[in-house]
Amino acid sequence: MLLRNGVDLKPFNTMALAAPAAHFVQAETDAQLREALLLAEREGWQVTLLGGGSNMILAGPVTGLVVRVASRGRRVLSRGREQVLIEAEAGESWHQLVCWALDLGLSGIENLALIPGTVGAAPVQNIGAYGVELCDCLDSVQALDRQTGELCWFDRGQCDFAYRDSRFKREAGRYVILRVRLRLWRRPRLAVDYAPLAEAWRATGLQAADARVVAALVMRIRQSKLPDPLTLPNAGSFFKNPVVPVDQAQRLAERFPSMPQYAQAGGGVKLAAAWLIDQAGWKGFRDGAAGVHSEQALVLVNHGGATGAQILALAARIRADVLTRYGVELEQEPPVVGAAALP
Repeated sequence: MLLRNGVDLKPFNTMALAAPAAHFVQAETDAQLREALLLAEREGWQVTLLGGGSNMILAGPVTGLVVRVASRGRRVLSRGREQVLIEAEAGESWHQLVCWALDLGLSGIENLALIPGTVGAAPVQNIGAYGVELCDCLDSVQALDRQTGELCWFDRGQCDFAYRDSRFKREAGRYVILRVRLRLWRRPRLAVDYAPLAEAWRATGLQAADARVVAALVMRIRQSKLPDPLTLPNAGSFFKNPVVPVDQAQRLAERFPSMPQYAQAGGGVKLAAAWLIDQAGWKGFRDGAAGVHSEQALVLVNHGGATGAQILALAARIRADVLTRYGVELEQEPPVVGAAALP
């Protein structure tokens, strides 16, 4: 395990925000991870876990120890008549895992293609896209409990998943996810009902179900709307789609008939945060190096040299405007790491 001091985290976050880490370790094995955590405990350092850096906003210097989880490995554990159980290490690229599963002829996560980040971060956020969420196919998660030092397995029910949420997010800092197991289908069970994907699927004219085609369509849609972090740094969707009470949704529908609304099985109505931001006039807005993507209002971007404080200040302006116009509170999706005073 190599301990480094004063490491700039700009290369390790997709928003390309510069911020120094007081101490930095890259953990490629369970043993190195334990060693890093023991070092932090011995020195009294706060620990910040880092995966692909695709779902975080660096607001300033990060004190304590930053541990980048970089474990690698993926494998087939068992093959049943209908399903196959696979396992992947936390440091694996999520998109590369999707591609690997497709190469094996498996179906279930093709709608989640091209989502940035690592496998270990996926359950924390319960990643989802185009009508599919990770919880739909997750079998179990192995994590290190930092309070007890024990290795724990959590099945899907124990993960307590919700929309962009999980027990790992609610108990942030307690668990370090080590590996994830997924149950995927040997025969395609495609989810193509989500409007943009359904339209693209119909346009193909294909009759036979094909997971690879669905993945290709998802990637095409994402690439048409979402900027590549390597060319225009961003952290993906910056705000969650808000869920409001039915009566509030009805009042909004009367005032704004074109507002997209989606009834939720558990009650409430989901609104499209992108529509709210777009209609408020923020799409393509730019304030210095901080801006809103010109094709997708949910994505805040760094045009070059923006600070975390500037990104957060822009986000605060958007939230305040949407609240004033629609009475809807937007919730920021990526957590804030580090500290800096807002301008």
